[in-house]
Amino acid sequence: MINTIIFDLGAVLVDWNPHYLYRNLFTDEQEMKDFLANITTPDWNEEQDAGRSLQEATDLLVQQHPHHEANIRAFYGRWDEMLGDAIEGTVEIFKQLKNSGKYKIYALTNWSAETFPVALNRYDFLNWFDGIVVSGTEKMRKPNPAFYQLLLDRYHAKASEALFIDDNLRNVLAAQKLGINSIHFSSAEQLKAELESKSII
Repeated sequence: MINTIIFDLGAVLVDWNPHYLYRNLFTDEQEMKDFLANITTPDWNEEQDAGRSLQEATDLLVQQHPHHEANIRAFYGRWDEMLGDAIEGTVEIFKQLKNSGKYKIYALTNWSAETFPVALNRYDFLNWFDGIVVSGTEKMRKPNPAFYQLLLDRYHAKASEALFIDDNLRNVLAAQKLGINSIHFSSAEQLKAELESKSII
């Protein structure tokens, strides 16, 4: 019996994409992709999700790549421009689950503690959660098993009674190893179909 739903946020409920900003800064698409792949890399960004300060992260890259300083500083200086719209189809599913009154609903997100307040101010639905666990605040992130366990312990939830939804297969597999029922998210339509097949909605 599932009584707890745990959502990832980025690419599930929130459309976040550095391309939204950097297409305004680069005239060449391939140069933009190379910059994001090789300078402001996903691995670099994940260190901020794990608690490293934005200032330290920025200074580190500027020191390593001084000729890219302006574009590096834009990553967090203009970070809000990377935020797109809410992913409305998933928000509607969230609303349906919330209105059913059957579930406690939480978020477990890899997100910098310094940028997360921007999202809180922008997306009203973030206030619907019964609790949100932010990696940058906790100084640990998915797929670290302790991060999932922290949420379960904090909100007195059982792995066997929880369902985790994330677009990153790495994070889904880590949850499954802890005995948490999981869905690898690809679209709101796919999520709705899977939830219906499990008689959750």
